[in-house]
Amino acid sequence: MRAAVLTRHGADGLEIQDLPGPVAAAGQTLVRVRSAGVNFSDVHIVEGTYSFNPPLPHQPGIEAVGTTDDGRRVLARAGAGAWAERMLSEQVVELPDFVSDRAALAMATQGYSAWHILRTVARVTRGDTVAVTGAAGGVGSIAVQLAKAWGARRVIGAASTSEKRDHAKRLGADVTVDSTSADIGAELVEANGGRQLDVILEMQGGPRFDSAFAALAPFGRCVVYGAASGEQATPVRPEGLMAGTRILAGFSAYNLSTLRREMFPETMIGLFGMIKKGQLDAETGRDYPLADVAQAVRDMRDRATIGKVTLTVAA
Repeated sequence: MRAAVLTRHGADGLEIQDLPGPVAAAGQTLVRVRSAGVNFSDVHIVEGTYSFNPPLPHQPGIEAVGTTDDGRRVLARAGAGAWAERMLSEQVVELPDFVSDRAALAMATQGYSAWHILRTVARVTRGDTVAVTGAAGGVGSIAVQLAKAWGARRVIGAASTSEKRDHAKRLGADVTVDSTSADIGAELVEANGGRQLDVILEMQGGPRFDSAFAALAPFGRCVVYGAASGEQATPVRPEGLMAGTRILAGFSAYNLSTLRREMFPETMIGLFGMIKKGQLDAETGRDYPLADVAQAVRDMRDRATIGKVTLTVAA
């Protein structure tokens, strides 16, 4: 079978190799992959900058849509190996006809993350004001839509280009700001009519995290779900959170999917239901052939993509 293999760190270290097909063990499902998703966590693994660095050579990819031996169309998640013609999975969800391959892949990690960042960690409530950095990315674009669907009073989308900000508005953001602003916190407060924010979803890190966190209102919740800048933020003193009774939390989809495995199928049911009702649009994104996986990683690393990035593995 054809598979993407990381032989050395960096996109140039990705090779398409011909490997023996995997054999399912007890509790595993063999999936013939039709399309696979690309996530920021994959980019970090390829670049060697993730908190988990598997030994090389490594077969990246954690999600795919394909068919099982008995003909079921499924969404499959795994710790590795999804960028291949065959993969093994211990987390398989059968897909309804109304969920496209792209939408399913968008839900597998980004939708799953956005749901639990907002609901499980931030505990967003009706009437909250919510700011989403990376509002045109995979997680951010879904978070904007979920926050609106769940009754947020005002959703502010932060994105780096006018095209990305327009995309966030189309998805329901009430107002957008430039995420490259040196004082993003001031931009968020101004966009909220001079008031601080109840919920901030932060994925830039570095000085822009410092600025965004300063825009958090009393009793506010800030959830860190990425560090795209690669820069270090100023350490937060725990006693400093007491002023304003503010909450700072982190989120890892990997932790949730491995330690609370039952949440994956439950969350997919909720997300698929919202797609059926027209409350979620997950069709925006770019598709690459498997042979161009290195370019897909480069484009995502350079933040040149909008929505969900996918790989076509089989016709």
